[in-house]
Amino acid sequence: MEDGERETWTTEEFGPCHTGAVGVLLDDGTVPRPVYFDASSGGGGQAVSQWTVYDGRPRQGPRAAALRAVCSCDWNGPEQRLDWDEIGAQDLQTAGAGAADICMRDWDEHTVEVERSAVPLPEAVTALLAQLEVEVEKLAKSSPLAAIRAARRLEVLAAQTAYWPARDARRDADLGQAAAALGLDERGARALLARFGGRSPYC
Repeated sequence: MEDGERETWTTEEFGPCHTGAVGVLLDDGTVPRPVYFDASSGGGGQAVSQWTVYDGRPRQGPRAAALRAVCSCDWNGPEQRLDWDEIGAQDLQTAGAGAADICMRDWDEHTVEVERSAVPLPEAVTALLAQLEVEVEKLAKSSPLAAIRAARRLEVLAAQTAYWPARDARRDADLGQAAAALGLDERGARALLARFGGRSPYC
C-alpha cells in the first residue's frame, strides 16, 4: 500500500499483517502518490493518502477514477469506478461513500478467506475458547478484578503452552509455511514465534 495518513482497518487476530484501506486508482490505472499538505504555521506538513482528497480540485490530489480495497499483504479488491459526470460538484466524501463501503466489505471478505486458509483448529478447542470468552465477559460484569485475574491466567497459560510448539515450528517449518498457516506475513510470523518461543526475532 502507498504511504500517507489515512483511515485503515485491522482485525484482532491478524493485526498489522493485514491492514486494509480504501485505495485509489487514476485513469491510467496507476496508484497516485500521497498528497502533501503544508502546515499553516509553515513548520512542516503531512502526507495524506485518504481517498477523499483525490477529487482533482486545487490543492487536493489528482482525480480518482476508481476506488478499491487494498491490504498490506499486497491483496487488492475489485475496482469500484467513480462516475464523475454523476458526481459533478458533489463532495467526494459524500459521493464516493457507497463505493468506499463496498471496499470495506471486500476487505472483510478477504480477511475471512485469510482465516479460512490458516491452519484449522479442532472444534473442541474452538468451542472451549468461545465458552471461555463468554465466561470471562460474564465475570467482568460481576467482578472486574476477577476478570483481570482470569485474563492474567490466560496470558500465563499462553506463554506456557506455546513455548515448545513455537520452538518446534521455528525448527521444522520454513517461515513462509509458518506465515501461511498463521494467516500472517513472514515478519509477523517471525515475531510471534520469537515471542512465544522466548527468542529474539532476529535469530
